[in-house]
Amino acid sequence: MIPRYSRPEMVSIWSPETKFRIWYEIEAHACDAQADLGVIPRENADAVWRAKDVEFDVARIDEIEAVTKHDVIAFLTHLAEHVGSEEARFVHQGMTSSDVLDTCLNVQLVRSADILIKDMEGLLAALKKRAIEHKDTVRVGRSHGIHAEPTTMGLTFARFYAEMDRNLARLKLAREEIATGAISGAVGTFANIDPAVEQHVCDKLGLIPEPISTQVIPRDRHAMFFAVLGVIASSIENVAIEIRHMQRTEVLEGAEFFSMGQKGSSAMPHKKNPVLTENLTGLARLVRAAVIPAMENVALWHERDISHSSVERAIAPDACVTLDFALARLTGVIDKMLIFPENMLDNMNKFPGLVMSQRVLLALTQAGVNREDAYVMVQRNALKVWEFRTDFREELLADADVVAALTTDGINEKFNMEYHTKHVDTIFKRVFGE
Repeated sequence: MIPRYSRPEMVSIWSPETKFRIWYEIEAHACDAQADLGVIPRENADAVWRAKDVEFDVARIDEIEAVTKHDVIAFLTHLAEHVGSEEARFVHQGMTSSDVLDTCLNVQLVRSADILIKDMEGLLAALKKRAIEHKDTVRVGRSHGIHAEPTTMGLTFARFYAEMDRNLARLKLAREEIATGAISGAVGTFANIDPAVEQHVCDKLGLIPEPISTQVIPRDRHAMFFAVLGVIASSIENVAIEIRHMQRTEVLEGAEFFSMGQKGSSAMPHKKNPVLTENLTGLARLVRAAVIPAMENVALWHERDISHSSVERAIAPDACVTLDFALARLTGVIDKMLIFPENMLDNMNKFPGLVMSQRVLLALTQAGVNREDAYVMVQRNALKVWEFRTDFREELLADADVVAALTTDGINEKFNMEYHTKHVDTIFKRVFGE
């Protein structure tokens, strides 16, 4: 991913230096296990560990690969340059390249997941804080973009909290599912390497052995991992779209923080644009773009081909780096977001009282009017409010049929705002458990 949308800790996981360091640890731990089994001399395994402080030369490995056309062989050749050709002769004993590549990839995905989990915990904290802060801040709820009934800003934040909390649970499961390693040799039969080697390497790297790996770790695990990242990205976009709508000039119920010296437009000095949430909408598309290729990687020829390899070299770092950046950006947006309660009330009262139409409809049915007739009575008064911007309650009070069914006091009673917010505490307890 480009530096503009990258954060250093996540980027470092996917650097060539980190990759080669993990490759080295896999090979060195495997040598230890082989020595314990008596397959290779202990002094050879110890010799490999003498390279533990070596900074592997990426340019040199690339130079070797230009000749060998094989990345793992290029690395092993470079390792032998540090360890010594005689001392390194048992490195990679009984292993195949995918043992190194797949185990390393899963280590990187696990480490990435750990960062993403921390990111999501930070986002959840910000959402919870704003939900509690605006628990009783009344705003109009919308369906199809049209005024529906009253809700609160706190419930909006709480809804996003609940969604992200589900995503956190999914991410933890995806981390668990991807945390496998394979040191099983060509086609995964352990023909030339003992399963104890795999167990040892996995223990050292915080993985569990893949139950059956063919020559590669099954890619349904990776498909699941990237699918979860895609769902999280979609949830980020869900929040971003809401904020972008709220910041529209004619709505202006909330807005991104606009810092001192910030400029919104090169042409129009008055502009304060929702650039961060627009950016998040775009970044979500990039993360989701990894999902279909990851799904297509599941189907490989027989015990293995490498059609998945080129795909993963791109989508693994890009999806993880991008999502890390997006989660951090969204957390900042939520934490600093400006809320305008007065505008929320002004918007709700743009068509005075109209949001109470369902209450009146239900009251008429409770009073004995059949539902079709009740709907007609309410709608004919509601349409006057749409057309003439009159007051809905006044229109109802002037309608003899409605008054006859409900009485004046009955109509007035239906315009109590607290009716729509009386169960906010119950919803908050469901979401936050408090």
